[in-house]
Amino acid sequence: MRWSPFLGIPLVIALISFLFFKIFPLSSLISSPPPLQPRLFSAEELSFYNGSDPQLPIYLAIVGSVFDVTKGKSHYGAGGGYNHFAGRYVGKLDGRYYDSKGNPTKYLKGVEAKAARGAQLLEKQKDEEAKVPSCNSRWSQDEGSEVWCDDGYPRLVQRPIEIALTGKMSKRCACYKEDELEQAGLEVYEGCDFFAKKCRI
Repeated sequence: MRWSPFLGIPLVIALISFLFFKIFPLSSLISSPPPLQPRLFSAEELSFYNGSDPQLPIYLAIVGSVFDVTKGKSHYGAGGGYNHFAGRYVGKLDGRYYDSKGNPTKYLKGVEAKAARGAQLLEKQKDEEAKVPSCNSRWSQDEGSEVWCDDGYPRLVQRPIEIALTGKMSKRCACYKEDELEQAGLEVYEGCDFFAKKCRI
């Protein structure tokens, strides 16, 4: 069997290609673009994105971070109820929440720490309230408000965690069984019988 002298050329090219890509992988030859950095706005720049120009998006800054709220233009655009918020906050700039390089300041870290603590307290409140079911409630213009329990008796109870979140103490309606009614802090609705399962308020 005779071999063509041209048969060796493709083999040599294949061998060279194999060795080249073994030494220099394709991933090392293709450079990936650098990650995008968030844009830093000045208060003046941000004011142009307030919805007054229909050709521009609507931006809203909250605690130093700028958000695109164009999809909510009925609220944030010209004539919308929240238009005064759009384009008027400071974005990521040298200021209270971000420095000129876009790094968070101690004020932003403080806000984030408070938000994290608030989320923990809300979760704790949710867990505590899950132990005692909430009352059913309804309201109508003719009859006013009414609360009731399918199992237990409606009582007003304070939400102690609320004071840490809002600075105010609020109450909720919860359903307690008969053997739990003597607990401290349970309040019978005004004008409602002690053992009533339904109360008008």
